[in-house]
Amino acid sequence: MTAPRNAGSLFEHNRQQHALDIAPLAERMRPASFDEFVGQEHILGAGKVLRGAIVNDRVPSLLLWGPPGSGKTTLARLVATVTRAHFEPVSAVSAGVADLRRSVAAAQERQSLYQQPTILFVDEIHRFNKAQQDVILPHVEDGTVTFIGATTENPSFEVNAPLLSRCRVFTLHALAPEQVAEIVRRALADARRGVGQYAVDLSDDALAHLVNIANGDARVALNALEMAILGSEPGNDGRRHIDIDTISDALQRRTPQYDRAGDSHYDTISAFIKSVRGSSPDGALYWLARMLEAGEDPLFIARRLVILAAEDIGLANPGALPVAVAAQQAVHFIGLPEGRIPLAEATVYLATSPKSNAAYLALERAFDDVRKEPNEPVPLHLRNAVTGLMRGMGYGAGYKYSHDYDGHFEPQQYLPDGLSERRYYQPSDQGSEAAIAERMRRWWGPQR
Repeated sequence: MTAPRNAGSLFEHNRQQHALDIAPLAERMRPASFDEFVGQEHILGAGKVLRGAIVNDRVPSLLLWGPPGSGKTTLARLVATVTRAHFEPVSAVSAGVADLRRSVAAAQERQSLYQQPTILFVDEIHRFNKAQQDVILPHVEDGTVTFIGATTENPSFEVNAPLLSRCRVFTLHALAPEQVAEIVRRALADARRGVGQYAVDLSDDALAHLVNIANGDARVALNALEMAILGSEPGNDGRRHIDIDTISDALQRRTPQYDRAGDSHYDTISAFIKSVRGSSPDGALYWLARMLEAGEDPLFIARRLVILAAEDIGLANPGALPVAVAAQQAVHFIGLPEGRIPLAEATVYLATSPKSNAAYLALERAFDDVRKEPNEPVPLHLRNAVTGLMRGMGYGAGYKYSHDYDGHFEPQQYLPDGLSERRYYQPSDQGSEAAIAERMRRWWGPQR
């Protein structure tokens, strides 16, 4: 291995320049210094720990967690420009254990021969399985490499606990609209790396629409801008006039920040369920639309509505569960896109229904006693006397057949002796459950 050098050969420089020239606009406009970096002031602003660690070349092993286009990879590459460490990038999309072992072996040799540390950057670390992540761990522990991982998924679930415990986690946020707009304007003005050489006039409403559909993702904004420009012809004045229709044609709809196997999946269904439980049909419909637009499985949504109908509405509205089950059957029967209509109907019905979790809580209280209290025998009067021997032993003796009494009710003990005073079900005053509560008091007395 030859001694590492910060500056490559002329050939390598020309090769890199050619690669940059043919790269998409988002890649060409990737910041070359921290002065060009936009956003993430909460971790990179003056006086922030991460900024100080980078400037002082004391970068610890860390994980960069944030949505697409927020600057994770860019930040990692900027670290490479200010550190004396060798920067070794690896993509978890295409690399395997053999690639990791080669990178570690090279880092060991580099450290032994030249006392140069190595930063191992793994993009999309969440795509590595446990075995692949385990390959990195011992070399992070012994200092062979400083590890930087980038991920769009929650590291708590996607990164092995031992590796996670050895890293600082920094959360990046989606870029604000004004930050995306600033990045777009830079690209329009930059004739070397950007699209300034095309003499572009981007209307204000086109810029606003581009920023909107980018959804905080600078990469989406820049690549859509480039497509709009390259798909347009210069006008009589020699300039390319990009209006809102051109931008709309380049990227026809917003790119959802949604992964059916990732955090956004769980966060969005959580917001949906909490909106229904909280009696907000507007919030529930918004999150329902977000999920359907992103391609979520409608049967997954329907199943969650069935659970909610039983758990959060219960007997306050006995019609809620049949409505939810009917919506599930309808979606299963007709599919999308029409299936979204019964889903919306069930969502609004459940959101505007009276709520009670009394039946659910009653079951939990019963489970608690089953698990903690002695399992006493079934009282004799509640047992079926199906043989003479059983009758002789007292099975069924004293049982009161409810239909033989006025109002089809006669009080008697239905719990084991040690639990005879327990009251698991405590109906609320909501909807139909208020009538249930009154009926229970009439039967069992004011203690109910």
